[in-house]
Amino acid sequence: MIKVITYGTYDVLHYGHIRLLERAKALGDYLIVGITSDDYDKTRGKINNQQSLIERIAAVKATGLADEIIVEEYEGQKIDDIRRLSVDIFTVGSDWVGYFDYLNEYCKVVYLPRTEGISSSEIRAEKRKLVIGTLGDGMLCQKFIREMQYVNGVEYKEIINSLDDVDAVYIATHPSQHYNDVKSALKAGKHVICESPIALRIADYQELKELAQRNRLVLADGIKTAYSTAYSRLLVVAKSGRIGNIVSVDSVCTSLSNGAGEAGADLSKKQNSICAWGPTAMLPIFQLLGTDYQSKNIVSKIIDEKIQFDGFTKIDFVYDRSVASVKVGKAAKAEGELIITGSKGYIYVPAPWWKTDYFEVRYENPANNKRYFYQLDGEGIRYEIVAFAKAIESGKESYYINNDVSENIIKIVEEFYNHNYTGI
Repeated sequence: MIKVITYGTYDVLHYGHIRLLERAKALGDYLIVGITSDDYDKTRGKINNQQSLIERIAAVKATGLADEIIVEEYEGQKIDDIRRLSVDIFTVGSDWVGYFDYLNEYCKVVYLPRTEGISSSEIRAEKRKLVIGTLGDGMLCQKFIREMQYVNGVEYKEIINSLDDVDAVYIATHPSQHYNDVKSALKAGKHVICESPIALRIADYQELKELAQRNRLVLADGIKTAYSTAYSRLLVVAKSGRIGNIVSVDSVCTSLSNGAGEAGADLSKKQNSICAWGPTAMLPIFQLLGTDYQSKNIVSKIIDEKIQFDGFTKIDFVYDRSVASVKVGKAAKAEGELIITGSKGYIYVPAPWWKTDYFEVRYENPANNKRYFYQLDGEGIRYEIVAFAKAIESGKESYYINNDVSENIIKIVEEFYNHNYTGI
């Protein structure tokens, strides 16, 4: 029996894919189709897939051409698969001519002619592009605009006098302006992704959510960390029981910037610590332990009473069976790490944990420790844009940050502005 293997993403399965599979099957007696996983596609820069891995597997299976379907998850897997499955022929489209010649050492390599004029990229491009404009901080907006170029199906358009020419808006204005800016965009019928916190009061946030739902618009919380692969995986590992019951979560985010600690510094247009870092630091706590804490205590070092600019803030949470702590600062510096303590071990994420592509699970016996590596491109912003675009297309809210988490982040921020903290 001659075994043939081929690989692909098979996003938006089309006639070209089917013709390639038919030709591959004709080369032998048994066809194995490798479908790239979402995570592996990300490492190759393909973050614009319209379909999930499960959907893509189902589509290939429905053709009836594959005798066996496997998932490609890492670089170098092709050699492992060829050896493990005793493959005789590796085949792929002619647009890869020469690229896989190194596999001739393990099996015969055949490059098949492609069906001209058809590709998944072209099919995706035929859809109307989502036009996104930006409002606010120049540095944050430039990052967002730069990352849009890596996402298929979206394009940037500068907002000059009105929102008429865009479908959606990325908002990175000062937190005190978020409510008004988000409300104006939603009233204009535009989808919104806003840097967290979306508002400074719970009542304002609830009003914005109701407005978005009433107008069938997406209002997304822009915490880029939530969309990165490494962060998503560490949540899964932590919740899986691999470190036992979670006893404590300690999250630190600080940056010495804007001259916040210097005498006479103009802080009126700068974000304070609780707004700049609070949402990111609280994210893993609420996503791992939930929002039903028994008590909390906020301690802040205020360096400008008039605008309530905190140079440093520490928040302690007490849950029924666990505790958590947050340290954030714009005028204080500490190691920006995340530590999740469990009854069997702990997860360590090195600084800066909010941009990590790596974390460790550590145990009493170091021989049992395990390291996890995941590629992170664009600080997670491009993945955030993909999730935002998909939420708009599907009409469903993104599952990365649920409403309960967003609401409780704002609840803590509101308590700070209501002076419910201890000053130091």
